[in-house]
Amino acid sequence: METRNPRRWWILIVLCLSSLVLVIDSMALTVAVPSMTEDLGASAQDTQWILDSYILVFAGLLLTSGSLGDRFGRRKVMIIGLLLFGAASLAAVFCTNPGEVIAVRVAMGVGGALIMPSTLSILITVFDEEERGKAMAAWGSVSMLGLVGSPVLGGVLIDHFSWHSIFFINIPVVALAILAGLLLMPESKAPWQKPDPLGAVLSAAGMTALIWWIIEIPQHGAFGSRSLVTLAVAVVALAGFVVWENVTSAPMVPLVLFKHRNFSGGSVSLALVQIGTGGLLLVLTQYLQFVLGYSPVKAGLAFVPLAVTALVGNTVGAQAAAKIGNRWLIVAGMLTMSSSFALLTTVTASSGFTVPAIALGLLGLGAGLAMPAAVGALMGTIPADKAGVGSALNDTIQQAGTALGIAILGSMLSSGFASEMPSDAPDAARHSIAGALAVAGGDQSLVRTAHEAFTSSMSTTFAVSGIGVLVAAVLAGLLMRDGSRVATPEREPELAA
Repeated sequence: METRNPRRWWILIVLCLSSLVLVIDSMALTVAVPSMTEDLGASAQDTQWILDSYILVFAGLLLTSGSLGDRFGRRKVMIIGLLLFGAASLAAVFCTNPGEVIAVRVAMGVGGALIMPSTLSILITVFDEEERGKAMAAWGSVSMLGLVGSPVLGGVLIDHFSWHSIFFINIPVVALAILAGLLLMPESKAPWQKPDPLGAVLSAAGMTALIWWIIEIPQHGAFGSRSLVTLAVAVVALAGFVVWENVTSAPMVPLVLFKHRNFSGGSVSLALVQIGTGGLLLVLTQYLQFVLGYSPVKAGLAFVPLAVTALVGNTVGAQAAAKIGNRWLIVAGMLTMSSSFALLTTVTASSGFTVPAIALGLLGLGAGLAMPAAVGALMGTIPADKAGVGSALNDTIQQAGTALGIAILGSMLSSGFASEMPSDAPDAARHSIAGALAVAGGDQSLVRTAHEAFTSSMSTTFAVSGIGVLVAAVLAGLLMRDGSRVATPEREPELAA
C-alpha cells in the first residue's frame, strides 16, 4: 500500500482532461459536418479528408510517440502534444477553405498522437492492479461525459456563431490540462534503451500508407492502380518493421506481446469493434439532421442515451470485473452492442427517434461494460518499462480499425444510397442525401425518395457492423483468459526479454 503514489487520483484528473480534449474535438466536429460542408463548399471527398486526415496522422505516429514517451518522459511528451493540439485548434478558428481545415487537422493529429499513449501508459504505471479497474472506469466515464457534452455544446456554438467555434472549445480544456499536468504529475520514463530510428520510420510509413489506402478505397477501389501502389508500400514497410523488430537488439515495439492471448485476442476483438462502430456516429448524425430534420443542438442531445448508459456500464463493469472476470464482461458487453446494431437495422424513414434512442442506450451500455474491461485486460499484459509503446500498439490497432470502418461503412452507405435512388433522379441527388435535399427544393416526392434510400442503405451498413461486433465477441470469448497476474510464470521471462 505504501508504494502507491499519494497523488495518483489527482494525476487521474489530469489524464482525464488530456483524453477529454480528444473526445470533445471528435464529437463536436461530427455534429458540425453538415454546416461546415455547406459553408466551405466542401465536396464529399473534402469532408472525408477533413475527418480522416486526423486519423491518418494520428495512427501513423502512435507507435513512435509511445516510444518517445517511454524514452524521454511521458509527461513531457503529453504536454508537448497538448500544446500542439491547442495551437492547431486556435488556428482552426481562422480557417476559410477545406485545404486549411485539413492542414489544421493534420497538426491536431500529431498532437493527439503524442497525447493518447502517454495518458494510458501513465495510468497503468501510477495505479496498481487492484485499483486499475476503478481508474479505467473513471477515465472512460469522463470520456463518456465528453461524448454527450461536446456535441450539445458544439451544436449551441454552431447555432449562435459558426462551425469555427467548435475548435475554440478545445483551448480552455487544453490549458487546464497543461496547468494541472505541470503542477500535479510527476515525470515517468523507462530505463534508457538504444534508439530504434529504423523501426520508427518503418512503423510510421507503414501505418500511414495503410490508413491512406483504407481512406482511398471508396474513391479508387481497393485494388486499382493507385491503391495498389499505396497498399504495396504499406505491406512492404509493415513487413519490414516486423522483421526488423524481431532481429534488432533494441526493438522499439515488444512484438512478444502478441504471444500473450489477452493482448492478441483483445487487440483483434477491439479492432473488429472499431470497424463496426467507426462510421456509426457519422451515419446517425446524418440520419438525425437530414432525415429527421434535427438542428445541430438537438442532434447532439440525441446522443444522451448513449452517454448515460455508458456511464452506467462503466460503473457496473468496474464492480463486476472483479467477480466474473474481464473476459465474460467483454463478451456480455459486445453481445449487447451487437443487439443494438440489430435494432438499428429496423429503422426506416418514418421510424422517428424512439428506436434509435433505445439502440443508442444498448450500445452505450455494451460499450461501457466491454471497452474498459478490454483495455484493462490488454494493458495488464504490458511490462511497466514498455507502457508507452505498448499502449500505443493497442491504440494503433484500434485506430486502423476505426479508419477501416469509416472507409467500408462510408463506401457502403454511399453506394447503397446511389443504387436505391431512381435512375431518373438529378445527378447531384444520386450521390448523397445532402445533395438530394439541396436540389429537391419543394419536390416532396424526391425528398421522400432520398429519405427512404438513405435509411435503406443505413440498415445494410448497420447489419454489417453488427456482424463485426458479434465476431469480436466470439473471438474475445475463445481467445482471452482471466487471471490476476500481468503475465503467467512461464511467460514472464519471455516478456522480460
